[in-house]
Amino acid sequence: MLRRWLETAESTLDTILPMGQAVLILLLAWLAHRLVRALVQRLVTRRGLPPTMATVLRRVSATLLTVTAILLALQRLGVSGTVLWTAFTSFAAVGAVAFFAAWSVLSNIFCTVLIFTTRPFRLQDHIEVLDNGEKPGFKGRVVDLNLIYTTLQEVDAQTGEPGSVLQVPNSLFFQRVVRRWRGSEVPAAWMAPRTEPDAGENRSA
Repeated sequence: MLRRWLETAESTLDTILPMGQAVLILLLAWLAHRLVRALVQRLVTRRGLPPTMATVLRRVSATLLTVTAILLALQRLGVSGTVLWTAFTSFAAVGAVAFFAAWSVLSNIFCTVLIFTTRPFRLQDHIEVLDNGEKPGFKGRVVDLNLIYTTLQEVDAQTGEPGSVLQVPNSLFFQRVVRRWRGSEVPAAWMAPRTEPDAGENRSA
């Protein structure tokens, strides 16, 4: 009788223990997700991280944590490691194909992260992207920065009034030389020199 009771208790424990471990793994993943969300929110409030970038970071971290937690939980529940490894490699292969297919978009997103970490310029700064060495390129005031583009507003050289708007891929800033003027005031070098009336014309008048 005692042996049967011990065997039953051992069998029940063998069933409950993996389930408890799986639940613990999911709970830790949930706590890690909450921690990442708090860190991202701190970057938004203290470092000026754009909301679009914050949304991407939250979604990517949530996906990675969820997939990892599910794989670990299934392993604790007795799912074969070979099956898990096959599923993981298949998922990685699909991700790699999608990565190369969307490389241009992803490179701009990665460059956006670099812009916010290295701070080559900020909003309201005036910048000029040199085409080749000192050869003038395009220039303007930084009015917006998102995951793909930086929006520059051109300045009229005669009046200093805002002109047309340029949307520059973020990856381009790491392929060209960027000249920066801090602040929202239009650089004097951008303004056309004032032409004063000729003295001879004034005398004849």
